[in-house]
Amino acid sequence: MKIIYTLLIGGALAIAACNSGDQKATSAEAQKTDTLPFDYIADRFADIQVLRYNVHDFDKLTPKQKELAYYLSQAGLCGRDIYYDQKYRYGLAIRKTLEAILSTYNGDKKGAEWDQFITYCNRFFFANGNHHHYSADKMVPECSFEYFTQLVKNSDQAALPLNGKPVDEFLAKMKPVIFDPAFEAKGVDLSARDVIAASCNNFYDGVSQKEAEDYYDKLTKADTSNHSQIGFNTKLVKENGQLKELVWKADGMYGPAIQKIIGWLEKASAVAENDLQKKTIDELIAFYKSGNPADFDKYSISWVGDSISTIDNVNGFIEVYQDAMQRKSSFEAVVSMKDFEATKRIAAISHQAQWFEDNSPILPAHKKANVVGISAKVITVINEGGDGAPATAIGINLPNNEWVRENFGSKSVSLSNIIEAYNIYKAKSPMIDEFGYNQEIKDRARKYGALAADLHVDMHEVIGHASGKISKGVKPFETTLKNYAGVLEEAELIW
Repeated sequence: MKIIYTLLIGGALAIAACNSGDQKATSAEAQKTDTLPFDYIADRFADIQVLRYNVHDFDKLTPKQKELAYYLSQAGLCGRDIYYDQKYRYGLAIRKTLEAILSTYNGDKKGAEWDQFITYCNRFFFANGNHHHYSADKMVPECSFEYFTQLVKNSDQAALPLNGKPVDEFLAKMKPVIFDPAFEAKGVDLSARDVIAASCNNFYDGVSQKEAEDYYDKLTKADTSNHSQIGFNTKLVKENGQLKELVWKADGMYGPAIQKIIGWLEKASAVAENDLQKKTIDELIAFYKSGNPADFDKYSISWVGDSISTIDNVNGFIEVYQDAMQRKSSFEAVVSMKDFEATKRIAAISHQAQWFEDNSPILPAHKKANVVGISAKVITVINEGGDGAPATAIGINLPNNEWVRENFGSKSVSLSNIIEAYNIYKAKSPMIDEFGYNQEIKDRARKYGALAADLHVDMHEVIGHASGKISKGVKPFETTLKNYAGVLEEAELIW
């Protein structure tokens, strides 16, 4: 997924799902009509503005489609712990500590320090960890460690992740983890001499950047016919002086969570809309069981080929942005339904993909003679998880495997109800009045701004990510561009 996030005047916008038209209305009443007032504003704290998104037309799905969407959503939610652990080795311990305090603390829940603690909790849950979701800088509580200590000691000790240790020993270990801004200060650091050493994500252990590069370069050279994303679903560690990969699969690393994902996917397979969708889900299950990247390619090819299903699902180890080496993929899940009317707009662009390719300002050698397999549609998001939430994409283009994209195509998607929430919020912003040169420009921005934003996302996802080809003999961009691969790929597609 090639993700586009939107920033708005100092505040990052998060999106929360909601298919009720009004908080005072019942779910049944809200599903009857979209004419009821819908409050897009959910919350605000620190530098975050949280918005709701409206799941339009969910009530028009058949009972079987709703059942399918439920099973796929549950499968996505089961990967939550995986993503927390991928982002930071102490991520789950911090989360469980905060959850224990929030649910069992028996002291006074008032005052400045309690408010500061709550703000930290909000920021932590929003970022899926204690490193900021954009900057990757470490976030620390504004309340004191002494106050935090009494919160912990006055909470249910059985709910804390003590692992048999005395609470004072646990607190001493967690003090620098939570309160020291200089301790493991950066989640992802792309500028360091050794980006693995400078980044505190949990994709490597005891391994330097050069060791990782040499390890994967050797694997790539050993089998030049292997077109899969080598190492995208593993943790690279050093044991007894030897490098070893821990594979994320049902009987490997993250096994308990993956087994739960498989369980829900099996239920989803039983109520699939058609044979191709069932085949796609079954191939995803096979990948989770084997951990073999080639099985993920099989799933990706089937997924790209399914353009008829109403319910769609992204589930797996998808994006590499959390890895400074741009190789390891984070868990992500997006469950959606097709927005049939809006899909007509993006389809019109995809039908002209070859014209854009032929007339693009790049060298002829880098142009595709035959742009194949661009499946473009607009979707309504139902549920998101892992790296997909709560800071959400507004556009998707998958799969990321370049070999699959060149030979079987890609699926470009615009997330209509997410963009809708952004546009409605931005329309109320004073930015247009502040920076609009004259009234004509201000009026034009208000009239066409939302449509222009939609078309910009469509062009980026459909034309941008589907264009161009790598010269024969050139290694994949994660090898040639290394830690700057992701940001450079996204930046070039803005122009």
